[in-house]
Amino acid sequence: MPRSIARRKTKKAVKKRFKITGTGKMLRSKAGRRHLAGSKSSKRKRLLRQPGKVHDTLLKRVLDTVPFE
Repeated sequence: MPRSIARRKTKKAVKKRFKITGTGKMLRSKAGRRHLAGSKSSKRKRLLRQPGKVHDTLLKRVLDTVPFE
């Protein structure tokens, strides 16, 4: 007998791209590191290694895609 209750699933692509901290903030990786790195300064590349924070205006939309994390 199939379930009649619609179940929510975690979006696996979002789970791989974002990390939720213990305080509920969401971290993301920064764009701009994949190619053309020779023209970027060492400082710029070093700062791109650090995780960025997801902006508050987008946080609810991203959290809705990972309901069980």
